[in-house]
Amino acid sequence: MGRFNWPGSVLVALVLLVGPWAAGTASARAKHAARRHKHAVARERPVAATRAGLPNVQAQGALVLDEGGRPVFAKNPDKERPIASISKLAATLVVAEKGVELEGLSTINKGDIEVAKGGARSRLLEGLTLSNRDLLHSALMGSDNRAIPALGRAVKLTPAQLTAAMNAKARALGLKNTRFHEPTGLSTGNVSTPREIITMLKAVMANATLAPITRRAEYDAHPVGKPPIHYNNTNHPAARGNVQVLGGKTGYNDEARYCLVVATRIDGRTYYMAFLGDDGKMTRFGDVARVADWIVSHPQKLAPDKTAPASAPRVAKASVPDGPAAPPVPFVPRSAQVTEAAPEAAPIAAAPATPPVPLPVGVAAPPPEAPAAERTTPGPATVATP
Repeated sequence: MGRFNWPGSVLVALVLLVGPWAAGTASARAKHAARRHKHAVARERPVAATRAGLPNVQAQGALVLDEGGRPVFAKNPDKERPIASISKLAATLVVAEKGVELEGLSTINKGDIEVAKGGARSRLLEGLTLSNRDLLHSALMGSDNRAIPALGRAVKLTPAQLTAAMNAKARALGLKNTRFHEPTGLSTGNVSTPREIITMLKAVMANATLAPITRRAEYDAHPVGKPPIHYNNTNHPAARGNVQVLGGKTGYNDEARYCLVVATRIDGRTYYMAFLGDDGKMTRFGDVARVADWIVSHPQKLAPDKTAPASAPRVAKASVPDGPAAPPVPFVPRSAQVTEAAPEAAPIAAAPATPPVPLPVGVAAPPPEAPAAERTTPGPATVATP
C-alpha cells in the first residue's frame, strides 16, 4: 500500500473545494461590474435640445452670462455646491500671483502623494522632477492632484497655507459663497456657486501666465531624464463646430458629480458658462452644446443692452429667487473621494432637472417646442487624470 502524502492530499482537497468558489466569486464580480457599467451607460442617454423653449440644461446648478455680464440662462445660480477640481483655479491663481518661477524645478515627493491620496491615478510619480511651468499645465489641463502641493511648495506654502491663501483670494474677489478645505478639490467641503466660479475663471483668464494654459488643447510636459507626458485638456470636449473654447476647468468627485466652468466664443460673442452637478461625464459638454445651439438659433434675444453703462457692464441677478441657501457641505475624508474620474465612452445623459429660470424681464420666450434630438458633435476623447 502506497504511503499517504498528507501535504499533497490537503492541497488537492483545497484546490477542489476552493476552485469552484473562487471561480464563482470572480464571475460574480464580473457580473457586478457589468451591471454597474450598464447602469452608467443607461444614465447617459440622449435628451431633447430644448425644454419649454429654453436650453434643456441637465446640471443641478447653471449660469450662462454674455460678455456684458447679462444672464442668458440661469438655474440655481447662487446655490452652494461642491466644485471638486474647479478648486484648482484658485490654487494656481495664488501660485501665479506669488510669482512662481516658471522654469524652476520641483520634485514630486511623499508629501505630495499624501495630499493627493484618494484621488485619481497620477502620472506624476515620486521622484519625478519637472519645471513649474509643466506642473501648472498638469494641474489645469490634466487636473493632476499631485501638481498642486508641489506648486505650493515652489512658492514656499504648505498645503494648509495654500488653502488659507485660496480662501483669502476668494474673499478678495468678493466671493461670499466660496470656501476651500484643502487645495486640490478632493474635499466636498470645497464649495462655490455657478456665479462665483465664473468670477474665479475670469480672474484666471486675466492672468498672463494662466490664461494660455486654460485654453490650450494639448501639451507635452518634459520631466528631467524621463519621456514626455502628454496632456489633453479635460475641458476640450466643450469645443465643437459652433463653440470655440477660450478657457475653462472641469471637476469631479462623488458628491460634486461632473462640473464645468468654461469661457466660449459663439456666433462672434463671448459667453461664460458654469454647470455644477451633472450626472454624466459627457453631460456637462452636452449642456454647452444645448446652450450654444439655442444661442445661435435665437440671435434676436441677445441684442446688446443699450441701457447698461459702457464703462461698467451690469451683472444681472437671476430673474427668480433660488430659495433658501444650502447648508455648508460637510467635510468628507480624502480617501472617500475621487477627482477627475477616467473617461467614459457614453452618450449624453438625461438627469432630473428643476425648471430653468426664464430670461430677464422684457425678453419674450419662444413658444414651447416639441422635444428634439440633441444636436451635439462628440469631441475627441479626453485624457482625464489617469
